[in-house]
Amino acid sequence: MQLIQADSWQELMAQEATKDYWIPLLKFVQTQYQSNLCFPPQEQIFRAFDLTPLDKVRVVLLGQDPYHGLGQAHGLAFSVPEGVPNPPSLVNILKEVDHNERERLKAMGVAHPKGGVDQMYLTHQSGDLSHWAEQGVLLLNSVLTVESGKPGSHQKRGWEQFTDAVIKEISLKNSGVVFMLWGRFAQGKEKLIDSSRHCILISGHPSPLSANRGLWFGNHHFNKANQYIEESGGIRIRW
Repeated sequence: MQLIQADSWQELMAQEATKDYWIPLLKFVQTQYQSNLCFPPQEQIFRAFDLTPLDKVRVVLLGQDPYHGLGQAHGLAFSVPEGVPNPPSLVNILKEVDHNERERLKAMGVAHPKGGVDQMYLTHQSGDLSHWAEQGVLLLNSVLTVESGKPGSHQKRGWEQFTDAVIKEISLKNSGVVFMLWGRFAQGKEKLIDSSRHCILISGHPSPLSANRGLWFGNHHFNKANQYIEESGGIRIRW
C-alpha cells in the first residue's frame, strides 16, 4: 500500500504511526485487498492528501466512505473518474453548483450560458473533482476503503481515528478553512473544529433521500465558501 507522499502531511503520518490503531489498521486493509475486491485501488487510497497538501487546504468536504461500485472510487470523496456515470449524490452536488453559479452571475447581471438544469446532462457531466482538490479542496472520506458492494464494511477498524486526526490537524495548523458538513454523520465532526478560526457550513446530505426532503438544495454552500475565502483575501474556488 502506498502511503501519503506529500511532504506537508508527513508530521501527521509519523504521529499517527505511533498509535495503537495504526499497524492493525494497515494489516486489516492489506488482508482485505488480498482476499476481496476493495475500492479504491490501493495506490489511490491516500490520493486526496497528495492532491491537496496540508498547507494548501482551503476547504474540507467530508464524506463517509468510498463508493462501493466497480470503477467509481478513486480516492476523492464524492468524486468519480472521468467517463463514469455520476452517482445520485454527485448529480445533486453538481446541480447545487449550477444553481450557485446562476445566482452569482445573476447578481452580476450576466446570463448563465446554459438553459435549464438538465438531469441527463448532470448525470453524464464529468464527475471527476480532481480540479477541486488541486485548488485546495480536501475531498476527505472518514473511512478510506470499502469492500465491493458492502457499504460501511471497513468502518470501525481505525480509519475514523486517522481522519479525525486529519481534521484536528487542519483546524490547528491552518486558519480560514471552510468545512462543509453535509448530513448527520459529517455534522458529528463539528466538535473537532475550532469555529473561531474557521468557517463551518452545515446542511443535509446531497443523497436523494435527504435532498428530496428539502435538506440539501438551496444551501448556497459553494457561493458561501467563496464569499468567505474572498473576504479573507483568498482566490475563489472554481467549482
